[in-house]
Amino acid sequence: MAGHAFLFTLLLVGLMGVGLLVASEVDSTITRREREQALLQIGREFREALARYTAARGSVAAGQYPQRLEDLLLDPRHTSPVRHLRRLYADPLSGKAEWGLVRDGGRIVGVHSLSALEPLKQDDFDPDEAGFKGARRYREWVFMHPATRVPPAAQAASAPLAGASRP
Repeated sequence: MAGHAFLFTLLLVGLMGVGLLVASEVDSTITRREREQALLQIGREFREALARYTAARGSVAAGQYPQRLEDLLLDPRHTSPVRHLRRLYADPLSGKAEWGLVRDGGRIVGVHSLSALEPLKQDDFDPDEAGFKGARRYREWVFMHPATRVPPAAQAASAPLAGASRP
């Protein structure tokens, strides 16, 4: 009888291990979906901040893009404080405040994650993010202003080099 109890206990421990493995996988997927949604929200905030920056008239004409992400926090073109973005957000996928920067003429026209992970979301994007459909990597989700703008060919083909803390 003791042998049967031991086998039953061993089987029970094995089933509990499988259950924990499945629960861990589900939790990991849920966490990744939450981070993906956070990336979309933060990317939209960057896009809107770029739009506000280009629309604002400072000591120079409107229509210019920022040279650094920090310029979105405190617009250097104005004599009084003008903030287009509350803070430089960390990339929710990496946890670091480092972003790939898309530049045109030395100015930032868009941002993207540096993550090489494959997105869980592949379809059903907002119209401004329709280009994200079928992306193979999160770094292909480029948040630009205007949303319909095509990234400069050199930037789209090369790996990003700049982070949020660098110009």
